[in-house]
Amino acid sequence: MTRIASHRGGTLEFGDSTPQGFTATAAMALEEVEFDVHPTVDGAIIVHHDPTLEGTTDSRGAIADLTLAEVKSATINYGAGGHPLTLEELCDLYAPSTVDFRCEIKPGVNGRPYQGFVPKVVDELCRHAMLERTGFSSFMLESLDELASAAPGRPRLWLVGPSVLRQVGARGVVELCQAHDIPEIGVHIEMADEQLAATIRDAGIDFGCWAAHSRPQIEKALSLAVKVFTTDRPTLALAIRDAFRRKEATR
Repeated sequence: MTRIASHRGGTLEFGDSTPQGFTATAAMALEEVEFDVHPTVDGAIIVHHDPTLEGTTDSRGAIADLTLAEVKSATINYGAGGHPLTLEELCDLYAPSTVDFRCEIKPGVNGRPYQGFVPKVVDELCRHAMLERTGFSSFMLESLDELASAAPGRPRLWLVGPSVLRQVGARGVVELCQAHDIPEIGVHIEMADEQLAATIRDAGIDFGCWAAHSRPQIEKALSLAVKVFTTDRPTLALAIRDAFRRKEATR
C-alpha cells in the first residue's frame, strides 16, 4: 500500500515545521515524516524548510549565518508559539515512534549545497540510532551523490522539479537516475500520470509524488499506486487511504 509522508510535520494542519506538528505526526498511523535540514554557524542542525527564517517565523536571517541560540529565539508563525527544532530534538521525539524519517537535504541561500554538511547530518542520525530509520531526499544530484558515500545503502529519492521534468523528459530522468545510481524519484503530483509512472517503473526505479494536499490530489496518488507521497494534510490523507483500502477490499 502507498506510504504517506507528513510533509514538514503537516504544514496545513499544524504550521510549517512546528513542534506541535512533529509531535502529532509521531503518533499517527502513517509511515514517514518529511523534514528539511540546515546548519547553523556554530554547528547545530536545524529542522526548517527555508534557508532563512523570515518566511515562516517572526525573525530574520540566513540560518547558516546564525547561532543555535539565535535560531531558537525565533517563533514559528501559526505554530502555537513553537520554536524551530534541532535534528537532535527531532530524533529524541521519534525514537519511541513507529514513524520513520524522510530527511531532505536543502541548499543554502545561494542555491548550492552546504559544504561538508551531508556527513554531519548522517553522523547526527547515527549518533541517535536513527540512521537505519531514515530515507533521504533532495532536488540536488550533488547531495544525493554525497549521501551515497556518507550513508551507503540508505534510500535516496531524487525530487524531480517540474522544470527539470519538462526539460529532460521521462527518458532523461531515467538516464540521470541510472548515471547516479538513484533508486527512487518523486515528482509534483500535478506532473504525475500513468505513462510517466510506467516509464519510471519499467526502468526499475520507484515512483512517488510530492505536494498531494487536496482530496483529488491524494486520491490521484493512491490510484497511481505510488510508493510514497508527501502531504501537508496527513490526517486527511490517512482518512482517504483508509477509505481506499476498504473499497479495494470489497472488490
